[in-house]
Amino acid sequence: MTTLTFRAATTDDIPALVALVTSAYRGEASRTGWTSEADLIDGERIDAAALEADLTRARSIILIAERGDQLVACAHVAEVNGEGDFGMFAVDPTQQGSGLGSVVLAEAENYAAREWGITVMQMTVIDVREELIAFYERRGYVRTGITKPFPYGDERVGTPRRDDLQFEVLTKTLVSSFRSPESENLS
Repeated sequence: MTTLTFRAATTDDIPALVALVTSAYRGEASRTGWTSEADLIDGERIDAAALEADLTRARSIILIAERGDQLVACAHVAEVNGEGDFGMFAVDPTQQGSGLGSVVLAEAENYAAREWGITVMQMTVIDVREELIAFYERRGYVRTGITKPFPYGDERVGTPRRDDLQFEVLTKTLVSSFRSPESENLS
């Protein structure tokens, strides 16, 4: 198996990122993996404008994981009000369940702690996604009980198939970590 490498995304990566994130969560292709939202939400999960905004703002990075020249996973990490914010996490559906997601999540946490001194990472997860929440709990995230409304009517996040969706906030205390060889090209 080819070595996994990490790098910071650029605007040239936007079309591939849209395709990866969509394939991991929406439509028939997403059903190959276990993170599919196809029964909950139709349409795109991310658009090019949102990605460009994430790429150009301060203290924000989209980490790309590649094997050779193949994009296999990504995650967005940013600093928001002194805390890390983790999102847009996607793993190629054909590689889900292989441990790749855990490696990418750990790299994103390490990056935030190492580069920005972040000590707390937070994320939001659709609250009915119990299996996804359990994945994060096994990696040290804690359910806060804090919820946020789902952005009904915002076509940039797709068309919900249910009217009871909301986000739950999960948090994790980060520990300072080492500088991995894979992340040398991110600084």
